[in-house]
Amino acid sequence: MSSRGLVRSMLVIGSTQAVSILISILRMKVLALLLGPAGIGLLSLYNSLQGMVAITAGLGMSSSGVRQIASVKGEEQALSQVRRVLFAAHLVQGGVAMLGVWLLRAPIARWLIGDETHATEVGLIGVAVLLALLSAAQTALLQGLRRIGDLGRVTVLGALAGTIVGLSAVWLCGQAGLIWFVVAQPLATWAVALQFTRKLPTPTAPRPGRFDIWAVWKPMARLGIVFMLGGLATTATLLLVRSRVTQELGLDAAGQFAAAWGITMTYVGFLLGAMAADYYPRLTEVINDRPAAASLMNDQAQLGLAIGGPVLLLLIGLAPWAMRFLYSAEFAPATSMLQWQTVGNVFKLASWPLGFAFAAAARSKVFLFVQLNWNILFLAMLWFGLPIFGLEVAGAAFLFAYAIHFMVVNILVRRLHGFRWEALSLHLLGTHMALAFALLALSLAVPLAGAVASIALALLTGLIGLRVVLHKVGPTGRLATRFARFYTLIRWPLEKKDD
Repeated sequence: MSSRGLVRSMLVIGSTQAVSILISILRMKVLALLLGPAGIGLLSLYNSLQGMVAITAGLGMSSSGVRQIASVKGEEQALSQVRRVLFAAHLVQGGVAMLGVWLLRAPIARWLIGDETHATEVGLIGVAVLLALLSAAQTALLQGLRRIGDLGRVTVLGALAGTIVGLSAVWLCGQAGLIWFVVAQPLATWAVALQFTRKLPTPTAPRPGRFDIWAVWKPMARLGIVFMLGGLATTATLLLVRSRVTQELGLDAAGQFAAAWGITMTYVGFLLGAMAADYYPRLTEVINDRPAAASLMNDQAQLGLAIGGPVLLLLIGLAPWAMRFLYSAEFAPATSMLQWQTVGNVFKLASWPLGFAFAAAARSKVFLFVQLNWNILFLAMLWFGLPIFGLEVAGAAFLFAYAIHFMVVNILVRRLHGFRWEALSLHLLGTHMALAFALLALSLAVPLAGAVASIALALLTGLIGLRVVLHKVGPTGRLATRFARFYTLIRWPLEKKDD
């Protein structure tokens, strides 16, 4: 199994996601200047509605479609059928969703905003849903075929084009242009993705009949619904938590929670998204070969901990300064919550490669259980602990829910797929967990000492992590060769195996 391919894919997708995040930050800054808080609030409602409807209407088939495409990549007829059915399903399901949103635009506007003033704009959200599903079908094809470079280009070019068109609409029309801002994002992604999928070989197999369509659609929908329910569970959990925090502690506390959650999800989501693009289809291809699948899962966990672990350690100690820099001094009470959550993300980073095994093997019930497991644990701990311990319980609940989730996933993947941790995996996992807990205790007691220690430990673990990556990909290439010489200079050469 090629570690070099995994690292290359992570670098491609990671760099494109970094650019996309930067574009998003600039986009929101301009919108805030043009429209103020009211405009940002209305945009968040539009985006929430679009996201919820798109998740439901898509039936998770973009995720299950990646698995299906990867599993039949070498079979022309089967691949042709999957491609046709995937596009047709998203077109039909998106069309039904678009019609439904338009017909229900008035009651949805009353429920969402409080009156029917924006009913027409709400109805047009259905167009954005259709475009989002069409673009999801295109990107699923690119990911399933492991066209990682093209997928990265779609991400950046789509975000850039959508931002230019959307901001132009707001500039010209003011708040009335927000709906065109929402529609422009998926439209740009779909248009850019289409340019890359058109370059793929045209399907040569005959168009499938009704029974063939049903035979392809049914398994994709069965697994896809599980992805959909998992996504809805996470969305619903976050909505319930925010509601509970607001009711118990007020809007200021809800803002503190949102700040810590935003920092946590942005970094980890960025890293996991970079890893998932190539890892998921790779794992699907080898999931029935237990030794190969176990090797790939270990490989991905090692790379994730080696690359992401040092940054998590750094964030634990520097959380007070990160919160002030990214938000303001008013958000300082959320610092401890962010630190607890960051320790929890070490467990998330370790369990994430294992959880994909159930999706790759199409074990839909197990996958849904794993998805629901963390949400239920987190919600239950926070729900009952919030009145007693206050907002800090949100961070502790995040950590302990992921610790339990990690143990559950380990047991399941061992029993169902015969997975075993390699020595290097256990070494990286144990090191980062021990250091994360030690830094948490030190940072809560003496913040300045925690900050200094986190910088030193991040540098040390970063040095170890870089060596792990170089050992896996080999010291080839100009930059890798320079790093290899550095390790030789400090009398820690790469010749000997670490695992």
